[in-house]
Amino acid sequence: MGKAEKNYKIAKEAYAQMGVDTDKVLESLKKTPISVHCWQIDDLTGFEDFDAVLSGGIAAFGNAPGKPRSKEEFRTNLNKALDMIPGATKLALHAVYLDTDKKVERNQILPEHFASWVDYAKEKKIGLDFNPTYFSHPMADSGWTLASKDKAVREYWIEHGKRCRDIGEYFGKELGQVCITNHWIGDGYKDYTADQLAPRVRLKESLDEIFAKPVDRKYNIDSVESKLFGLGSEYYVPGSHEFYTNYVMSSHNCILCMDAGHFHPTEQVSAKISSYIAFGEELMLHVSRPVRWDSDHVVAFDDETKAIMEEIVNCNALDKVHIGLDFFDASINRIAATVIGARNARKALLMALLNPTETLKKVEEEDNLTKRLALREEMKSMPFSLVWDYFCETENVPGSEWVKNL
Repeated sequence: MGKAEKNYKIAKEAYAQMGVDTDKVLESLKKTPISVHCWQIDDLTGFEDFDAVLSGGIAAFGNAPGKPRSKEEFRTNLNKALDMIPGATKLALHAVYLDTDKKVERNQILPEHFASWVDYAKEKKIGLDFNPTYFSHPMADSGWTLASKDKAVREYWIEHGKRCRDIGEYFGKELGQVCITNHWIGDGYKDYTADQLAPRVRLKESLDEIFAKPVDRKYNIDSVESKLFGLGSEYYVPGSHEFYTNYVMSSHNCILCMDAGHFHPTEQVSAKISSYIAFGEELMLHVSRPVRWDSDHVVAFDDETKAIMEEIVNCNALDKVHIGLDFFDASINRIAATVIGARNARKALLMALLNPTETLKKVEEEDNLTKRLALREEMKSMPFSLVWDYFCETENVPGSEWVKNL
């Protein structure tokens, strides 16, 4: 019996005294997918052009060495990251990661351009999620895409969105796991906006066109990602949280995506989750770490990340909430950044599952608020790390010792 297993037995007994079955917790932790985004590996440059510069309301800051310069190097680095991440994993791709030897316009992309990714996912035994890339393109140079006043621009990106849905459906059919195809745009105005309605009407009409074709939700589910403001759209974005909430509730052909960094600094995504679960809605999450605003820092094992996972577990919504990551930091080792963020998200989920949730709900129902607080505080000193180390060992990935090689 190894050290991790011996320590786990001690932790198992301690948690059992609090009414928590750690074996069941680890079963749930292992099978709950977390979607790891591919773009931390290369600052979201993609395979279209390895010298591409991000634009359209998005940017990666830093000049750390090691950015991949080829598809082969990218996948080598991605493999290194995925091999350090325990538990069920999906890989989120952007449309700019198409694998083809010739240039393909984004409104012409096809499932066949992503066939190598399906082969990769089958080999790694992971699922795939997808994202249309509505930025870093001449047709987005105005700062507008789906809400543009220019009909030709709108039509270009509408066709891109439609084709991305087809690719998502292809992923779902090939891999036997639903693909979440997430739509995010950076459209908006930098300063005072006289007409905030017209862009939202155009955005609604564009989305209606994109989602008009029925797609089996067993294979693909579309999500729409809101934000408060962005680079070059500091005053106004048509795709706000309120807009997409109303769109999702009225159209029922997509779900809402909430990014932890896309809200006012005083808002918390964790506090919003139950509002949607109460109406039977599914959710997509982009777990990120804002620093003062939407800066997409590497996910930390911080209070809000823990609170997000705790709320999912408290709502018994592991089958309703799709957990994905979204961050990019070019100032540090990109492989390590991917690993740190993904492991922290999984750690936060483990901590949430180790809570005596049913006991806490029971004492709350009995109005024993003193015991509720006492229990929560006692759980903070439980041997969580011993359970985590054992989980890593059972998943054949290193525990905390992985940092020695950085």
